[in-house]
Amino acid sequence: MTITGGAGFIGSNLARLLRSQGHDVTVIDDLSSGFRENLRESPGLELLEASILDETAVLRATEGADTVFHLAASVGNKRSIDHPILDSEINVIGTLKVLEAARRNGVRKLVYSSSAGIFGELRTVPVAEDHPIAPCSPYGASKLAGEKHALAYAELYDLDVVALRYFNVYGPNQRFDAYGNVIPIFVFQMLRGEPITIFGDGEQTRDFIHVADVARANLQAAEVDGMSGAFNLGSGERITINRLAKLVAERVPQPTEIRNGPPRPGDVLHSLADTRTAAEVFGFEPQVGIEDGLTGYVEWARREIRRASEAVVEKS
Repeated sequence: MTITGGAGFIGSNLARLLRSQGHDVTVIDDLSSGFRENLRESPGLELLEASILDETAVLRATEGADTVFHLAASVGNKRSIDHPILDSEINVIGTLKVLEAARRNGVRKLVYSSSAGIFGELRTVPVAEDHPIAPCSPYGASKLAGEKHALAYAELYDLDVVALRYFNVYGPNQRFDAYGNVIPIFVFQMLRGEPITIFGDGEQTRDFIHVADVARANLQAAEVDGMSGAFNLGSGERITINRLAKLVAERVPQPTEIRNGPPRPGDVLHSLADTRTAAEVFGFEPQVGIEDGLTGYVEWARREIRRASEAVVEKS
């Protein structure tokens, strides 16, 4: 099995799951946002340090693979607004190069990591697969283009394709990134004693899904033969950003200053996945609740901060 972006946040959790079940795993990752240490719990896999824009490397990484999990991407609305051309180079052209390699190497199945960002501002919640699609950021548009290309390949060639439309994924190996998910931003800033900023009034809602559930969903989707399509992937529950900040603060010892800022362009107000189709077709059921998931993530983040501090001391 091959994972593009396998040293990244979601990819490394998927790699660990696959290796724990005895699968041979090849990871291709240029380590621009992934980390070698993310793979330390997945011994025995092969890491090819290369970009998905490198056709020769992608062909090599997918040679002999039964399944390709395509997770390599430029992620996030704000990042795409700041760098729209790079966003599409990776998410559209890179995806086409992965698809071409999969076709040429006779891959049976490709699981594409899509995004709820393809929907844009949500008109109804919960969001079913047939919700109108109107992305309001370059990221949403590029992920939609990648999804459409992938599903077109499923129509044209002997390649099954499943597109999983992730809602807000969080969990271990997700490091602090100003472009990233609100959960690592809140957790790392609180653990460092820094103030946090809630954009807007904080009453916007999000559907947060734990990365362990996402990894399982990828594997479950890959194991169903003769099945292609697009599926929403979330927890099926939502909370406000204000409530999220409170839950994180309860797990961090020091008090935190909470500030409010203006709403950010490209952000939707409310989000909630309808996961019934994924449950019916390949048996997906989320297992990690937000409170347990946050407890585990805060513990991981605390260890990560300590490890980074110790590394600095060793170098000095």
